[in-house]
Amino acid sequence: MVTLLFPAMTSEYIPPRSPRPAASTLSAAQGVDLSGRAALVTGGGSGIGLACAAALAAAGAEVHVVDLDAEKAAAVAEAIGGKAHTADLADPAVIDTLPEDIDVLVNNAGLQHVAPLPEFPPERFTLMQQVMVTAPFLLIRRVLPHMYAAGWGRVVNISSVHGLRASAYKSAYVTAKHALEGLSKVTAVEGAPHGVTSNCVNPGYVRTPLVEGQINDQAAAHGISAGDVLSDVLLSRAPVKRLLEAEEVAAAALWLCGPHTSYITGASLPMDGGWGAN
Repeated sequence: MVTLLFPAMTSEYIPPRSPRPAASTLSAAQGVDLSGRAALVTGGGSGIGLACAAALAAAGAEVHVVDLDAEKAAAVAEAIGGKAHTADLADPAVIDTLPEDIDVLVNNAGLQHVAPLPEFPPERFTLMQQVMVTAPFLLIRRVLPHMYAAGWGRVVNISSVHGLRASAYKSAYVTAKHALEGLSKVTAVEGAPHGVTSNCVNPGYVRTPLVEGQINDQAAAHGISAGDVLSDVLLSRAPVKRLLEAEEVAAAALWLCGPHTSYITGASLPMDGGWGAN
């Protein structure tokens, strides 16, 4: 077994797509009509955030795409007919510059750092809590009055299998995702009388540039093939041996905004390929 030690920033090896549900089952709208609704997606410039923004837009929502990268946010917003916002979510003051008349909030923005506890930089730990816990709290606090007044709202928190399980060397990430789970539950309890639901989606490893980069760096660091990194490191605990697609996560997020899920709140939806069951 190879130990995952370092985060990665490059992306050369692209794991082949494995068999998964047909495209028709992942259709963007899934019968969910969000016409007249406004949605805000953090980290919407790439990966899961991009997929969620596209799915919500296809369902009829006006989507506000929030990202640290101005070019990516603008490109996604242009592609889906949404609005772009450049924001560093580590700065609490930025939250007040974002729209408050939001019906669907997707807290997705995040970052990773991997290191043993004695070597984990405290400033990095703090930054990750600011982006993945404090920013979602401030955003929820900002948009709830509008949702309460409308008698309807959906908060979807993109958590992780690491919101339910722990892995070595990921102290800040695991801490942040566990905190997000608690925040989501409190939001669910307080929001229920007002028609607002709050849930977490808990994916395992998703095909994103960050994950593909981790595969490349681990292969180089340990002198093994990229395929072995994928099967023996990233997917070692998941019975389903493939990466999750961002569109699949977005489909779950959109489903939680649909007409048949108003009784689902305070829940955590594992999309971990059986990791938590194994």
